[in-house]
Amino acid sequence: MGYDVNLERLEISALFDLKGQPGALAEWAGDHLPPFPKRPNSLTEKNGNTLAYIGRDHWILRADIEQEEALIAALKPESAPPDISIVRISDTLTFFQVTGPDADQIMAIACPLDLHPSVFSKDAVTYSEVFSLKALVQRIDGGFEFAVEQSFGNMVDDYLDRAIM
Repeated sequence: MGYDVNLERLEISALFDLKGQPGALAEWAGDHLPPFPKRPNSLTEKNGNTLAYIGRDHWILRADIEQEEALIAALKPESAPPDISIVRISDTLTFFQVTGPDADQIMAIACPLDLHPSVFSKDAVTYSEVFSLKALVQRIDGGFEFAVEQSFGNMVDDYLDRAIM
């Protein structure tokens, strides 16, 4: 059975793991971050950058890789005060997009989450599993995006190819 989907392994993103109270992080980062999401497991966007609320006082900032050096200069991870943590994690995750009319069916094969729009809305993001691997899953226009630890990228490529057969 074939599925009507588009599968794409994305280029590397600039990623930063942020921990600490939102006020302290916002004070340190100034206007270099999107607004902090109000709900856990949701994200906000500003100028193409996203800020995902993935745990108590824990966020992931994602931007185009071309912005990485500017973000390092602005966020100054090495100089951050002791009550916050900012760590560049760009090389740790590989992102995939699953889009198209049957994207939800492929994700049902790959992921145990209930990804129906009534439960997993358009600003939803959370850690779960994809093909039994820890994965950051998010809804995007026309489907889903997920990230796994980069060393599993080729294996996930293969799994996705097999899932659409």
